[in-house]
Amino acid sequence: MEMSTRIALIGGGNMATSLIGGLIAAGTKPASIIVAEPDTDRCTQLSRQFDVATTKDNLATLLHDVVVLSVKPQLMQTVCTQLASSTHVLNPLYVSIAAGIRSADIARWLGDDVAVVRCMPNTPALIQCSATALYANKTVTAMQKQLADEILHAVGITTWVEDEDLLDVVTALSGSGPAYFFLLMEAMQKAAAKLGLDKETAARLTLQTALGAARMADESELDVEQLRARVTSKGGTTAAAIASFEHDDFHNNVSKALQAAYNRSRELAEELGKEL
Repeated sequence: MEMSTRIALIGGGNMATSLIGGLIAAGTKPASIIVAEPDTDRCTQLSRQFDVATTKDNLATLLHDVVVLSVKPQLMQTVCTQLASSTHVLNPLYVSIAAGIRSADIARWLGDDVAVVRCMPNTPALIQCSATALYANKTVTAMQKQLADEILHAVGITTWVEDEDLLDVVTALSGSGPAYFFLLMEAMQKAAAKLGLDKETAARLTLQTALGAARMADESELDVEQLRARVTSKGGTTAAAIASFEHDDFHNNVSKALQAAYNRSRELAEELGKEL
């Protein structure tokens, strides 16, 4: 990232905090970052934690090269409409991390021919371990696309999609995905405790098992199906557990869950894209 790149964030919540921390850890100077946030206490906290500038004036962000829209989806239209009168003068790149708001709606609220990158990070961004998919509208230049990638890469891995509708799939997979793993870990801990392990031991073993499995999958040349087969000895304990999962239609249940999340993501896009 160019050292002279100026980055502004509208909204100073958890995801914005994660981005600021990741950017600074990656070498971005705090002096090149500003956060627009209405909460005075939050502004003070961000200034103390990262030594970045803060403001309550959203329009002050338009003096920067990139404006990260990190407000709640329900506030996006109001914020964009406020910025619309000035955005054409300076033409920053807008990066939206708000779930369910389509780039066409953001561009419509800001004004035509606005460069918008829409992305779907997930909550592990809080520990710089996010999985983020990004989509760029036709106004985004190659340089701006690279800049957006570098910003989100500061909190994890990034990948691009050419079809914005695929972000609804990403939302169902990785956006909501951490909760699926938390649910499985929760169930494993409770089941182990029911079988006699104390809660602390069950929790420690569950978490380390999940971490180890994820690292193996990430670092191995084998895909997850092959890895699963390798640790499932015929007639063994793992095979018994897998057979129980499959008897209860495990794969279909996962497919139905992702379909439900996908459908809801599309519904929210329609609802949030309506004019106030």
